[in-house]
Order: sequence, then structure tokens, then C-alpha cells
Amino acid sequence: MTAAIRIYHNPRCSKSRSACALLAEKGVEAEVIDYLKTPPDRATLTALLATLGLRAEELVRKNEAIVKTEYAGRAMSDQDWLEAMLAHPVLIERPIVVVGERAVVARPPERLLELL
Repeated sequence: MTAAIRIYHNPRCSKSRSACALLAEKGVEAEVIDYLKTPPDRATLTALLATLGLRAEELVRKNEAIVKTEYAGRAMSDQDWLEAMLAHPVLIERPIVVVGERAVVARPPERLLELL
């Protein structure tokens, strides 16, 4: 495989750790981005959404406390959700695995095999 592999990872997330382990098991080296320490900027997040083929709302972790405290009951556009994820990166679903021009939210982690 010649395309660079990138994983947007949260080390506290079991699914994210499992995705990293699966890549290692397959002998695949990936650029690991701890997106809570190095959050994507607007251009990167917009590009990720386009590559994933998702609307912003579809990438939001709706069970996070911040959603319940700051966004519950509000009518939110995709632009609003994009702003929310930029302000609170913990809202971004994980792990996201990118290979070239393709990407998946690796939930379950085995979904990343679609890209290999």
C-alpha cells in the first residue's frame, strides 16, 4: 500500500485503541493524530467530512455531556455542528481513518479494513 494512512485517535477511547491495534496487527504504519491535543482546523474538518461523505451532524458524538449542556433542544444546522466540533473537539466521532482520498469512521474498528 502506497497511500499514507492517518488515524484521528483518542487514546482514552477503546474503539480508537482497537483501531490502532488492528493497524499494527496488519503491519500497517499510520500517522496517529491525537485530535484532542491537535484538533483539526476548519479546512481539515471540512475536508474530512467531504471525504467521509457525511454531514457535520453525522460526525457528532451526541452522547457527550457538552451536547446535553450546551446544544440540547437547539435547532442546529450543519454549520452550527461544524462550529461546535471546532470549539469542542471531543464531539468528533472517532476513530477516523484516512487512506488517500478515502476515509471511514472505524466503528467498529474492523471498518478500517475497507481501506486496506
